[in-house]
Amino acid sequence: MVGLLQGVTELFPVSSLGHSVLIPALIGGRWAHDLNLTADKSPYLTFLVAVHVATAVALVVFFRRDWIRITVGLFTSLRDRKISNPDQRLAWLLVVATIPVGLAGLALEHAVRSSLGKPVPASIFLILNGAVLATVERLRRGARARPAGRGPVPVRHTPGNSGRGQVYAASGYRGTDQDSERGVSAGHGDDQAAAIASDHRLAVQSWPQALLIGAAQIVALLPGISRSGATMAAGLLRGLTHEDAARFAFLLATPVIAAAGLLKLPELAGPQGHAILGQVLAGSLVAGVAAYLSLRFLTRYFETRTLTPFAIYCLIAGTASLAWTTVA
Repeated sequence: MVGLLQGVTELFPVSSLGHSVLIPALIGGRWAHDLNLTADKSPYLTFLVAVHVATAVALVVFFRRDWIRITVGLFTSLRDRKISNPDQRLAWLLVVATIPVGLAGLALEHAVRSSLGKPVPASIFLILNGAVLATVERLRRGARARPAGRGPVPVRHTPGNSGRGQVYAASGYRGTDQDSERGVSAGHGDDQAAAIASDHRLAVQSWPQALLIGAAQIVALLPGISRSGATMAAGLLRGLTHEDAARFAFLLATPVIAAAGLLKLPELAGPQGHAILGQVLAGSLVAGVAAYLSLRFLTRYFETRTLTPFAIYCLIAGTASLAWTTVA
């Protein structure tokens, strides 16, 4: 069950860490005792490390063609000592955007987890997560309703697509003839060609914008704040579409989740890991499959829909959890 929970909530904008804290506390009994993140040398933490790696593997498999192009772009850029195409630029944007959360994670992760990895703080942060998602959607609707010249303006919109795949002038993208024929959405036409078009749109971001969106991941160190939700919210505020913001969030999450998991993976070789090896293998398999299926759903979902349902869920779940844990 915990593997399934991790595989889904890590990518949905509802906070996997918050749910990893709250679910055992709400169930109570042995769950609350054994699945305690703040306990010293907790085997639960070791288990979560393993399923995080499984989630990272699912991200790499799902975006494998993108990562091949991005990796080739990074190495050719290093070889040639220049940035001359969108794949190279996107590779460096991802590197730059990952630096803030990498440094913050090394410095703050243990302190934050040990002090705030408890039900009441997790409930409060889950409510805050929902409030942020709802506020961003409200601001975005307001920006789209402004007269021309006073905010982000759709580059392309055709009747019947319900805003699907719009790219705003604030992102710097102006479209191409190929986009005009197919529509700029990553969900139109051939999937691979659409994915490349989406990556090219992301590659035109400025360095400060990518750094800002990447830095938004830092708040996900707080249990209850979603990594994908924070990065999507930052991307939407900077003019990205929902589908491009989600895609950039998932690409950004891949090296962060993988690095965090691999850094702590040696713990599996210790006593805590040996005692739960069977659970780790089963949970990792479930988490990997769940994460892959979640990606298939979310990449399609954000072509036409918004963060609002997740905001409502977080507000309700966080409020209910806070009430239950404070009364109990």
